[in-house]
Parts: sequence; C-alpha cells; structure tokens
Amino acid sequence: MANWDDLRVFLSVARTESLTGAGQALRLDPATVGRRIARLEEALASVLFVKSPQGYALSEAGQRLLGHAEQAEAALLGGQQALTGAGEGLHGPIRIGAPDGCANYLLPQVCAAICDAHPGLDLQILALPRVVNLSRREADLAIAVSSPATDRLRAERLCDYRLSLAASRGWLAEHGTPRSAADLHGARMIGYIPDMIFDAELDYLGALGVNRVPLSSNSVAVQLNMARAGAGVAVVHDFALPSAPELVRIMTEAVAITRTFWLITHAGARDARLDRFAGLLATGLRRELNRLEALANNHAP
Repeated sequence: MANWDDLRVFLSVARTESLTGAGQALRLDPATVGRRIARLEEALASVLFVKSPQGYALSEAGQRLLGHAEQAEAALLGGQQALTGAGEGLHGPIRIGAPDGCANYLLPQVCAAICDAHPGLDLQILALPRVVNLSRREADLAIAVSSPATDRLRAERLCDYRLSLAASRGWLAEHGTPRSAADLHGARMIGYIPDMIFDAELDYLGALGVNRVPLSSNSVAVQLNMARAGAGVAVVHDFALPSAPELVRIMTEAVAITRTFWLITHAGARDARLDRFAGLLATGLRRELNRLEALANNHAP
C-alpha cells in the first residue's frame, strides 16, 4: 500500500523529470529518491516512469496515478489551511509565475498591498520570458497571455490590456515621427528576439509587417529601457508608460494592440488558501492596471 511520503516523492519526480531535481526540491539524496520510487512501484505493482536520456517520463500507469496524487496533495494542504483558520489572514509561501512585463510593472504594487493586509504571507514573483510550467510546480499559480489548452489547468480571464508604439522624445526629434506602417520599415525597431517569442500573442511586430528587428531582447523590461535610452521604436505596455516619462506614443490611430491576461491555476482539488489569494490577486491586478493605463492616458502629449 502506498503512503503519502512516497506519493510526495512521486510528484516531485513527475514535475522535475529527474531524480536529481526531485532530490534538490525535497532535500533528499537522488539515490534515496530512486529507492522511494522503486518502493512505490513495488507497492502498486506498476512501472510509473520510463527512463530516457531526457530524464524520467511518466508511464501510462504514472499518468493515471498523477491526478490522484495531486488530489491527495491538495486535500492535505486544504486540511492544513482549515486548522489555521480560514477566516484569519493568509500565511506561508505562494509563488506567482508571470511574464516579465506584468511582473515588473504590475505585480510589485499588487503584492505589496496584499502583504500589507496579510503580513504572514511570503510572496515570490517568478518573472520568466516564457510560459511558467504549473504542472512541474514551478509556481502555485500563474498569469499568462493566452489560455492553456489542457484540462489539467484552470484559466480565468483577468482583464484586457493595451500596448502602443512608442519612442523617446530625443529619438523622434532626431529621426522624425513615423506616420504609417511603411515608415516603420525605415525606423530602428526594438522587439523580441524572433526565435524566442514564446507565445504567438507576443509577435506584435510581425503582425505589423516588420521583418527586421535591429535591437531585440527576450525581456520586455529591457526593450522598454532601450526605447527610453533613445535606441528606437518599441511596442510597450500602456501600463508601463507612467514609469517611462521619456517615451511618447506614436501612430495611436493606426496601431491599437489589445491583449488579455489570464489567471492560471491547477484544475485538481480546490485549495481554499490559493483560491482566496487568487481572488485578491485578480482584484488587485485589475485595479492597478486601470490606474496605470489611466495615468498613461492623462499624461499623453
């Protein structure tokens, strides 16, 4: 018969796809992790992983066990939360994964306000220029720019946000203001490294017919700072503009880009603590987004 400790090891190997990664997460020696997996496989009379040069992949039996193990994990966490009192302040660590634009310009203010109301929380913001992998427990919940196509995750539409073409006043004074899409082909453009665009929703320049990006980065924050330094024209989040007074929006009638933030959580058994936090996060993020976009509009030249 399987016990929870062995299921915990199973979940860690499933998420990291390696004995070493699971050992680091659990603070166990990889050999101990291997023995625990072997013990669990013996107890269940099933092979749970298929080893390959790429690591440990779940077998068919492992895939069937995964959902039940995650439900057991969520039930245990829910029981711990119930003992601490659902009506009290939130406590403990929560990790939020987010694209770096959201992580840099929205989440710091939102998380600070939540921590003011819940001082027992330890919030961690994982800013990545790629999709955060919740299945491997890289984070407890994530903000994404598109809804995932899997029934193992639950997606809630948070809010739409706007992006604009912008350049510094200095660059525009020296090079002139682009007035049309054709003018962009002669401008020095700033954008994503083309082969590192991790979501089609982020291919802003491609949608505008721009084929060459002389200055590029996988980070939205770096792109914004390039534009602030007078390096060229970039697509910037309107909610980031209040932090970049050097920038001026251009071609606002011709280019109006709107995207959506989604809140992604696990689709297994509900976790009361995470559900409560997710509600606070969603409310705070919508409020802060509206505030910053209003500021950007009020200060537009």
